[in-house]
Amino acid sequence: MFLVVLLLSIPSYGTFSIVAMDPLTSEWGVAVASRVLDVGHVVPWLKAEVGAVATQALTNPYFGPWALGALSEGKSADEALKIILEKDTLPLDRQVGIVDRNGKSAAHTGKSTQNWAGDRTAPYVSIQGNILTGQEVVDSMFATFQNTKGPLAERLLSALEAGEAAGGDRRGKQSAVLYVVRKRGGYLGADERMVELKVVDNPEPVKELRRQYELWQFAFLAPSYLRLSKEEPDNEDIFIKRSHALLIKALESDLENPGVYNSLAWQFALLQKYPEETLKAARKAHELAPEDPNIMDTYAESYYAAEKYEKAVYWEKEALKREPDNDFFKKQLKKFQEALKE
Repeated sequence: MFLVVLLLSIPSYGTFSIVAMDPLTSEWGVAVASRVLDVGHVVPWLKAEVGAVATQALTNPYFGPWALGALSEGKSADEALKIILEKDTLPLDRQVGIVDRNGKSAAHTGKSTQNWAGDRTAPYVSIQGNILTGQEVVDSMFATFQNTKGPLAERLLSALEAGEAAGGDRRGKQSAVLYVVRKRGGYLGADERMVELKVVDNPEPVKELRRQYELWQFAFLAPSYLRLSKEEPDNEDIFIKRSHALLIKALESDLENPGVYNSLAWQFALLQKYPEETLKAARKAHELAPEDPNIMDTYAESYYAAEKYEKAVYWEKEALKREPDNDFFKKQLKKFQEALKE
C-alpha cells in the first residue's frame, strides 16, 4: 500500500525524450526536455554495458532501477519492459523507453497518458513523448537522430533540438538533460560518465544545454576519445576519427576559450598526429592568452610534434622567461634541444 500511495504522489511529467546506443563506441545515452523542474532528476537511468531507460508521464521512479536490474541479468529490452510493467500498479498511466546492451529497443505508452502521447523505436533508439503538440515531435526527433553523424551526444542533442523545433511539450519549456555513459568514458577513465549535462530551470533549457555541450565536447569528450584510442587498440580508428572531428569543429567555431584550445592542442601533440591542426589549436590558445606560460609550453610541444624543433625551443624558452623555476619547463626545453641536435 505504501508503494501505491508513493507512486500516486508523483507528478505527471509531460516530456519528450530519446534513449539510444552507439554500437561503434559502446555508448548509451538519454536526452530529455520538459516543462517541469529538473526533469533529469527523475527520467533518465543509464548503466554502461547494460543499457539506458527513460521513465516518464505519471512517472514511476522505480522503472529505472527495475529495468536496469533486469538488463544487467541479460534480459532484452522487451523482456525488461514486460517485467517492470507487470510489477507496476498503474501501467496505463506510464511511458517508458528502453535500449539494451545489444541495441534492441522497446517502448510503452499507456492508454491513459495525456495527449499527444506516443513513441517510436528502431534498432539502437527509442523515442517517446507525452503532453506534446503532436506526433510531429517524435517523428522529427527520429528523422534527425537517424540522419545526424558524429558522437552519440551530438545525435541525441540534435534530436532534442528537432523535437523542440517541432513543438515539444505543449505546456512550454523549463528543464533538459543530456547523459551519455561508456565503460571508462568519464574523466581520466575514473567512471562511466562520458557526458553529464543538466539544465534544472531555464526559460530556454535546450538552448542552454547546447551552449554547455559546445564547451564540454572539446574539454572532456575529445580527450576521452583520445584516451580510449590508446586503451583499446581494436577501436583506435573510430576513437581517433571522433576526436579529430571534434578538433576540426573547434577550429572552425567562434569559441574564444584559451583553455579549451590549449587542452586540445596538448592532447593531440602527445598523440603526434594531425600536426597542422594541432598547431592551429595551440596558436589560437596563444592568441587568446598571449602571456600564459603553460600555453606557451603547449605551443612548444605542438611544434615538437610537428618536428619543428627550433620553434619548440623558442617557445619553451619564452615559457621559462615567465616561470624560470618551473622544473617541467626545464625538462621540456632539454627534450627539444636534444631533438634539435639530432
